[in-house]
Parts: sequence; C-alpha cells; structure tokens
Amino acid sequence: MNARHTLFTAMIGAALVAGGAGFVWVAAHRAQLELGVGYAARVACGCRYVDGRSLGDCHKDFEPGMEPIRLSENPATKVVTASVPLIASRSVRYDPVLGCQPEPFRGTALIVKH
Repeated sequence: MNARHTLFTAMIGAALVAGGAGFVWVAAHRAQLELGVGYAARVACGCRYVDGRSLGDCHKDFEPGMEPIRLSENPATKVVTASVPLIASRSVRYDPVLGCQPEPFRGTALIVKH
C-alpha cells in the first residue's frame, strides 16, 4: 500500500511539473504562435482558393517549426482557419476581388515587453 501511495504521489508530481513547464513554454512563445497562425491562415487560403489545391496539400507551404498548426475550412463561406488548439486561432476569408482577407481580431491583445 505504501509503494502505491508513493508511486501515485510521484505521478501527480510529474504531471504538475509537466503542466507547469507547458504553461511556461506557451507563455514564452505565445506571440510567435499568434503570428504563426495568422501567417498559416493566409498562406492556406491562397493555397486553397487561389491555387485550387486541397487543404491537406497546403501544409507543404509552411515554414519549418509550423507543425503544431492545424487547418480547417468552411467551403460555404470560403473561410480558412489556422489554429494551435487551446492557444491561438486566426481565420481568413477568400474574396474573389480582394483575395484572402483576415477576419477581424476578436481576442485579447498581446502586451510585448522589451
């Protein structure tokens, strides 16, 4: 019983440390993630609606390090959304005259400290 309690306590401690490290990493990289999803949405919109390629093929156009970004689309409204789940998301709408235009930002503005 004592060995189980020690193992359980160690597992809880490891989960807390991993969660804390993840939180610190996200806080340190949030601005890059916000910028990355905006860039990815714009690139994927052009890939999908200007080049006519499938959304799955658009990942080839991403820069190294953009692997966590996920893409989705709404074909009825021609909106492409790029996101890092639970952290950042941006949408771009294709307009036949204006091209790929970002949707209005509805999040919390980032405060960048120098």
